[in-house]
Amino acid sequence: MPAELSISKFEAAEIRGEKLLLLPEKAIYWTAKKLLLIADLHLGKSTHFRKNGIAVPKQAEQKNWLLLHKLLKQNEPERVCFLGDLFHSTHNKEWEVFGELIESYPNINFELVQGNHDILPPEMYQKLGFKVYESLLEEPFLFTHEPLEEEGVYYNLAGHIHPGVRLKGKGNQKHKVACFYFSKNAGLLPAFGSFTGLATIKVKKEDQVFVVAEEVVIAV
Repeated sequence: MPAELSISKFEAAEIRGEKLLLLPEKAIYWTAKKLLLIADLHLGKSTHFRKNGIAVPKQAEQKNWLLLHKLLKQNEPERVCFLGDLFHSTHNKEWEVFGELIESYPNINFELVQGNHDILPPEMYQKLGFKVYESLLEEPFLFTHEPLEEEGVYYNLAGHIHPGVRLKGKGNQKHKVACFYFSKNAGLLPAFGSFTGLATIKVKKEDQVFVVAEEVVIAV
């Protein structure tokens, strides 16, 4: 693990005997595999909305690009797997920017588990050297975009939900924050994209939840 990644900024979760680093950029780094997992970037979403007459600040786009570069430089993964909803809609200029980013990291293998928003033609992913899957088995994990409805042999890691929890302050004020969520047989990654909503999840006593607060991941 590179020295730039401060130990005070992330938490570690042990799932099925594997250590997963939960990063404040809302990604998981599986150290044993040198594999970075990112879900729900929704790149191109803000541009798509502006094309359709909905005012969206450009800061959302800039934040996504800066965080992506930060993740790739600090963690130096050999592989990056996007767990669906990489690009929000049809082609727009942000895809070209994304292509330039990918090409600037020739030593990283990029992979995509397709999500419901990944509707670009297959040749566009192939042009960037992506491997594309409907689901991906990396024992003991099965990576999907949408969480599986039934429990299986493998631990299911997915996105799609954009998980969040409500925290209550001392003054009884409530604040919803993004989180990593792990139940006995399945886990959810927070949405990476800065222009995405949150879905409040129901947490059971035996579940593990880690919230993302500014630049820190905290177990709750």
